[in-house]
Amino acid sequence: MTKIPLRRFTARALPINQDGKVLLLHGFNPARPDTPFWFTVGGATEGDEALVDAATRELFEEAGITASTSDFTGPLGTSTIEFDFAEYAITQDQTFFAVRVGEVAVSYAHMEQIEKETTLGHRWWSIEDLETTTETFFPADLPAILRKITWDAAPE
Repeated sequence: MTKIPLRRFTARALPINQDGKVLLLHGFNPARPDTPFWFTVGGATEGDEALVDAATRELFEEAGITASTSDFTGPLGTSTIEFDFAEYAITQDQTFFAVRVGEVAVSYAHMEQIEKETTLGHRWWSIEDLETTTETFFPADLPAILRKITWDAAPE
């Protein structure tokens, strides 16, 4: 089957809790439901939306966490990746931003239907957890990206 090409410019939000752990979502490609993986919160910009605005919006839509654009730090890294998802062959430019969220409840209530159908759960990961797990997560260099985080202000 020929895949539909799709080019996306995305913002990836790295919510960091009070223990210094990052929130990742667990899900799967509907074309390969037997190979789940962990991934960062985030998605494509809409119209002429700034990347940090997209990170803020996606954090709320995918995890139910509210933050202000001024709460984010970054960009911490950028990359271009290619992957398949459902019927699409995606080329994705992605930019990573971090945000402190403290102790929060995660909600999938604002996800799009396809996201709800392909998201299995979530987990807070330490850098050490990521470096020692045998589970698949994206991006593979996430521990290095997380090590770049510096905060301008003391934690609340």
